[in-house]
Amino acid sequence: MKTLLLAGTAAILTFGIAQSASAQQADVAVQDSAEPANDGLADIVVTAQRRTESLQRAALAVSAVTGDDLAKSGITETANLGKLVPSLVVQPTGGTTSFFLRGVGTSSQNSFSENAIAFNFNGVYVGRPTAPAGVFYDLERVEVVKGPQGTLYGRNATGGAINVLPKKPELGKFGAEGLFEYGNYDSKKGFLALNVPIGDTVALRVAGQIVDRDGYISDGYDDDKGEAVRASLLIEPSDMWSMTLVVDYYRQHGKGAGAVLLPSAAFAVPDLEDRVSVSDPRAQAAIAGYAATIFAPPFCGGFGGFVRSGCVAQAGSDGFLDNKFYGLSATIVGDMGFGTLTVIPAYRKSDVKFRTYLPGFAGDFTDLAEQASLEVRLSSKEDQRLRYVLGAFYFGENQETENFFRQGNISTTRFTPRLDTESVAAFGQLTFDVTDALRLVAGGRYTREDKRQLTSTAAGGLPGPINPPLSAPFTGDLNFEKFTWKAGVEFDAGPASLVYANVATGFKSGGFFVAQPPNNTFAPETLTAYTVGAKNRFFDNKLQLNFEAFYWDYKDQQITFVGGVPTGNGLFAQGSTTVNAGKSKIYGAEFEARFAPSRNDLFNLNVQFLKGKYDELVTANFSPTGAPVTTGCTTLGSRLANPGVNGARFYDIDCSGKPTANAPKWAINVGYERTFPLSDALSLVAGARANIESSRYMNTNYREEEKQDGFMMADAFLTLDSRGGWNITGFINNITDKEVLARAGTRPILDFPVGTLRPPRTYGVRLGFDF
Repeated sequence: MKTLLLAGTAAILTFGIAQSASAQQADVAVQDSAEPANDGLADIVVTAQRRTESLQRAALAVSAVTGDDLAKSGITETANLGKLVPSLVVQPTGGTTSFFLRGVGTSSQNSFSENAIAFNFNGVYVGRPTAPAGVFYDLERVEVVKGPQGTLYGRNATGGAINVLPKKPELGKFGAEGLFEYGNYDSKKGFLALNVPIGDTVALRVAGQIVDRDGYISDGYDDDKGEAVRASLLIEPSDMWSMTLVVDYYRQHGKGAGAVLLPSAAFAVPDLEDRVSVSDPRAQAAIAGYAATIFAPPFCGGFGGFVRSGCVAQAGSDGFLDNKFYGLSATIVGDMGFGTLTVIPAYRKSDVKFRTYLPGFAGDFTDLAEQASLEVRLSSKEDQRLRYVLGAFYFGENQETENFFRQGNISTTRFTPRLDTESVAAFGQLTFDVTDALRLVAGGRYTREDKRQLTSTAAGGLPGPINPPLSAPFTGDLNFEKFTWKAGVEFDAGPASLVYANVATGFKSGGFFVAQPPNNTFAPETLTAYTVGAKNRFFDNKLQLNFEAFYWDYKDQQITFVGGVPTGNGLFAQGSTTVNAGKSKIYGAEFEARFAPSRNDLFNLNVQFLKGKYDELVTANFSPTGAPVTTGCTTLGSRLANPGVNGARFYDIDCSGKPTANAPKWAINVGYERTFPLSDALSLVAGARANIESSRYMNTNYREEEKQDGFMMADAFLTLDSRGGWNITGFINNITDKEVLARAGTRPILDFPVGTLRPPRTYGVRLGFDF
């Protein structure tokens, strides 16, 4: 790692020297504008550091994807965002979404899971992993901030943050914008937005989207169905202050995520082809209606949620989503003379009901969560030597849920708890100009978080595992306090070259899982990141070269898995468990290049090298017969489950020294666009991009069957553009129809591997307009 950092520092200094030497060529600095310079690269304005600045002047690793790029890629759901950001792994998990950045994230297993990557919509933190849905339309941009953001973001931003920013109303302008798409899998997508001026000081923007696509799996799962609407009202009576009110609603339905059976030593997936009418692996549905397979007695007829015929088992086909999400927020911005005051009160509600077979058995979820938040920030003027961002944050959430996992008598769980969370924080970040080119940065955040768990017994008796049951109510109170900080230095090595180095920390509070108190909690996790980087523009703004090297020290990482939960009297039952992994080390480097040799050509390249391992990680696996189950780790001692159930036992599994999950060693994005002018008002744009990744383990079980091998996926499009009026695009994604895992895991009790897949080959046509 020292060699990597030294090499990175040398490369950064080389960039700076080269930039200084080419100062006469690069006599135009990077502009704070979203418009491209003539025959040069477009610049993107971001707010990742809670102030408006050029992406090239932001001294941190952040990827920004514009709304136009999202539309070109056909992204209308969170799961597809990863193909534009190589360091981001997005995993659909039943009705929830899990995020991983550079190997840091949380596998959402139940309603209480919280992502380690903070998801923010319109500047508002979204607490539930079910809620990052239905927002990918009418967007200004999406920002993916990499690394711990403990100072400016705070809550659950251990690995970074994702900021989804919708378009705002425009004063004095009437406009209409739309995009309509039809593709294979009977995919129908429609988006429409209207901007209506109301006098000189008020404007209204209303946008809506409808998505209706059949499932990628033959049984109808992996579909996408939903309707969304958003209304934004801008009131700007003067240049001194403004208020933007945003109301949004999304209804998600359909069958939801599905999965396929993965080959294993116990049975051969190709043998299943005789049992289905097609040979496509997506039809070999191992969960949620996939191909029937045979298991040895006595388990072939004894697990809940499956349709049974003798010893032939097939998962149920009655999975569904019935989710509704509501949001209301205001962004009030006032010029105080000496600085800018920003106040963001917000309310969000998620009303979730779904059934999924994604973990390998039937799971019924209902989850009603309401959150209220308030953030207040005071930012100094940008034209002074000492600049600051000071703020306070409040977050409160009430969550009532029922999780019913049907795995037969041996490990069925049903729990109906209420979780109350309250988090308050105060934060500040200072930037001081030592010279015109050299700046120092320092910041800190104090957070206090309280969680209270109360369990309802409405389901009858004590909730939790059926056999053996919990012997006491699932309750508890947790309190956490933490100070996180950041310190760094920034240096302008040339008119369009920035060199930076910093140390930053992140924190995610602990929580509860369903088990016998007091053994039903897990501790907070912390991360310290060391970073050096450089951002550069050369040759009259035509070439962009950015580089960053990082080293992350991760302590008490929260790992969620299906394992043994204490139920009292020294017994254990099957259930979702979260443990702290001890220590892990993650290091790597990221390189980005953009090149626009002419106004008609654009090359893009993003390369990430990533390496990490768990210094300490002990999990557990369940065995219904008492025999050890299949893992890629070392099996330690066993613990008795229920003596009356087939001698079932739990085995502690030592995975220390294993590589971090969801962390490919190499991830590469490469793309090229060429514009062919046909007339003064018409042009043809052709583009292609590829996503290349090396192999990685999909979870901390480390079974070889659950490992995604290296792969390449490629997309292409062709657009006829009227340059401001209308456009029509033909597209094809995943050209080679590559089968790539998005998630993999082991079906408990029966011990067979299953996985969810990224989208197959899709193609179609889009018609857009903007007047």
